[in-house]
Amino acid sequence: MAERGRAPGRTQGFAGTWPPRNAAPAGAYAPSGFDVWSSIIAKLREWIAAEAGAGRLLPWVPVAFGVGIAVYFTADHEPVEWVTAVAATALCAVAFLLRRQKIFPVAVMVAAMASGFAAATWKTALIAHDVLARPMYSVQLSGFVEARDIRERTDRFVLRVTQMDAPRSSTKLKRVRLSVRKGAAPDVGSFVELKARLQPPLAPLRPGSYDFGRDMYFQGIGASGFVTGAIKTVEPPVSGGLSLRYAAFMQALRDAIDARIRTTLDGDKRAIATALLTGRRDAITTPVNDAMFISGLGHVLSISGYHMAVVAGVVFFTIRALLALFPVLTTGFPIKKWAAAAALAAAAFYLLLSGNDVATQRSFFMTAVVLIAVMVDRRAVTFRTLAVAAMIVLTFAPEALVHPSFQMSFAATLGLVALIQIGMPRLFASPDNSVTAKVALWGGRELMTLTLASLVAGLATTPYAAFHFHRVTPYGVLANLAAMPVVSAVVMPAGMLGLLAMPFGLDGVFWWLMGIGIDWMIVVTEWVAALPGAIGRMTAFGIGPLIAASIGIILLGLLRTPLRWSGAIVLLLATAWALAVPQPDILISGDGHNVGVRGKDGQLHLMRSAKDAFLIKEWLAADADARLPVAPSLADGVSCDDAGCVTQMAGGAFVTLALRPEALADDCERATLIVTARQPPSTCASPVITTDRLRRQGALALRRTRDGFVVDAVKPKGFDRPWSPAVAGDDEVEPSLVHPAVPRTIDATPSEADLQTEE
Repeated sequence: MAERGRAPGRTQGFAGTWPPRNAAPAGAYAPSGFDVWSSIIAKLREWIAAEAGAGRLLPWVPVAFGVGIAVYFTADHEPVEWVTAVAATALCAVAFLLRRQKIFPVAVMVAAMASGFAAATWKTALIAHDVLARPMYSVQLSGFVEARDIRERTDRFVLRVTQMDAPRSSTKLKRVRLSVRKGAAPDVGSFVELKARLQPPLAPLRPGSYDFGRDMYFQGIGASGFVTGAIKTVEPPVSGGLSLRYAAFMQALRDAIDARIRTTLDGDKRAIATALLTGRRDAITTPVNDAMFISGLGHVLSISGYHMAVVAGVVFFTIRALLALFPVLTTGFPIKKWAAAAALAAAAFYLLLSGNDVATQRSFFMTAVVLIAVMVDRRAVTFRTLAVAAMIVLTFAPEALVHPSFQMSFAATLGLVALIQIGMPRLFASPDNSVTAKVALWGGRELMTLTLASLVAGLATTPYAAFHFHRVTPYGVLANLAAMPVVSAVVMPAGMLGLLAMPFGLDGVFWWLMGIGIDWMIVVTEWVAALPGAIGRMTAFGIGPLIAASIGIILLGLLRTPLRWSGAIVLLLATAWALAVPQPDILISGDGHNVGVRGKDGQLHLMRSAKDAFLIKEWLAADADARLPVAPSLADGVSCDDAGCVTQMAGGAFVTLALRPEALADDCERATLIVTARQPPSTCASPVITTDRLRRQGALALRRTRDGFVVDAVKPKGFDRPWSPAVAGDDEVEPSLVHPAVPRTIDATPSEADLQTEE
């Protein structure tokens, strides 16, 4: 028996015992499983406490604010404005009262989510306007031209409507977007009278695809269409207001810049130069535009944080270098702050010149926060800077959250900030005599920084490019490494010098220099786009994997402890989820004119009564199908006559597109599914999708199961939002889509097993 005692300088215990009482017995593994889990839990608590420490909460506020906005856009109908405002105010007050409690971070996140939800609700209420529900023909319109786009084949302009004459319609539109033949678009600021054919805003072309109508709604546009006659410019009956005069001035400035560029450059070089300086990029030819995005250089065409940073950076360093030439200024005045102020003014001018869209606003706010930090002697590039910029954009434009430009730009910026603050210091934290330092002397550090920046930004934006555009860029890093140094050092500086030299008539040489750099960029993008496997196609995978990928990126970017690697795990799970999402067996367009059926070869085969190349292109892209909309193979296995079309699914079942009533008799006996604009007979034994249902629910995607079809609709039953209002009759009971064993009536009330709806 051991003698109980106290050893000098040691805790009282049992002397002479071995092993210690808390240790494992001889021959066993130490420590025990309980101790291992205790250590893990203790370490996790330590990391969580570190993540919740002082200064760590702010970057998460815009994340929670964005979650609230995302929840708003998932609602089936519009929330009540005053309820959302009261709830957000109350939760913010509760968070303030709990500021000294341990639950304060949770209270702040909940309050931020409620505030984001309320902000989106109120923004929609503030811009409320009518949206066209049905096509209208020969509509007499008069109003002011607010914007104009020059496109590759046609021009387009936005008309602020002051008078609308449309018989048998009570809809009053505020703005419409009209197409016109190339070169015929009226000047911005002019008052015009015209006749037009109007269409409702473009709805998603398939469930889960991008909602162009929602974009148009938040731009104040209630319809699109094309001019059917001559455009008559007349004297306005009222003043267009200060905003219109500003728009006309800026458009005239953009046109003047484009005209000067035309004197030196032409074709795609001219179009790209104009896009980089004014944001107008619709005149770029389709092959070059596609090659830019395939190679991973498409971001150059959309004015973003990169462009704003180059403009501000060049102005900042130029002004500071010029002021440094005068010793009296360097010793007695804050020339660094003066240079930052000049750079801020240049960035503001670039914002106005480039169109002031949401992506450019985000870029400007981020740049402005950085420059203001310099002026007040604060650290410039931080997570707080990004958080402040995100909050500004989401507060004034909550709809930006669901736009690909916002998602991709903030994901890339988050990755770059994390690289600067976390990755780069660790990467180059080596002794001066190390191999890293020796390589840095030969430019290795700059090359590695550029490579890592391209890699991080490319990886961060990949989930969003795959979701919205159904493609990835395998050689994006290669293209960026080859082209971006030239764009940064030659193209953009030459463009800015050209703008400065324009009033003096000395700008030609700078456009020529800009063209040389653009030539190199086009060569790089076409070379990379032609490499084997350059077109990385991705099938549509729905919003679930995208949300998971976003969570993974946020965790990797914002967490500081080893907990950040949980984001990598989430990203891997999101990737596996995206690859495992089943593709629909049948796609039906919103007008019922196009039906895609997956055949035995796994590809879509099209039955159509009208051609819609844009819709087919979207369907094929979402299916990772390399065929063109005009490919003859799209009709393989499809039999058509005057009465309709028929084709087989992978399992041999028939799907028909019935165009005439006489086709329904045979189809009702043999088809697994019928799509028709006609009223089927009451004894029809086959499930029928009518155009009335498509008018209410929009495009449909169907996936066949043992019990019938799982249906996913653009507008699920009960969906009613301002940009996609419910159609009369939406409360009708939808027919079952289970292939029955015996004849039945189509309007029978379905059971839960008969009709499944994915939302």
